Amino acid sequence: MTTAEAADAGQVLAASSNVLNVIAAFAGGLIVVALLIWAVRLGVRTKEAESPPPRPEEHPRLPETGPVHEEREQRAPNEVPHTVQESERLTPHNLHSAGTKRGDDQTRPRWSPGNSGSFGSGGSGRK
Repeated sequence: MTTAEAADAGQVLAASSNVLNVIAAFAGGLIVVALLIWAVRLGVRTKEAESPPPRPEEHPRLPETGPVHEEREQRAPNEVPHTVQESERLTPHNLHSAGTKRGDDQTRPRWSPGNSGSFGSGGSGRK
C-alpha cells in the first residue's frame, strides 16, 4: 500500500466517521421529538380524565341570613404555668391549647401621632 492509498483510506474513514456522527445526532433528535410527543399526549389524556369544573349552580351560595361578619377581639398572651417545685417539669397536657387568650381589655388600640409603628418609613419616629 502506497502513501497515497493510505491517505485515501484515511480520508474515507474520516468521511464515514462524520456521516456516522450526523446520523447519530439525527437519531438522537428523533428520540427527543418522540419523547416530547409522548409527554404531550400523556398530558392531554390526564387532563381529559379529570373531572369537569363545577357548574354555576354547584358553586357555594351566601347563607339566607346574609354574609357572615368577622368578629374582632384583642388577644393577650397565654402565660406558661409555673411549676410548684423547680425539679418538676411541664408536660404537653399541662399547657393550654392556644398561645393566646381573650384579653381583659377589649378597647381597640388607637394610633397616636409620632408613633406610627411603620419600620423604615423614613419618618422621624417618636419625638
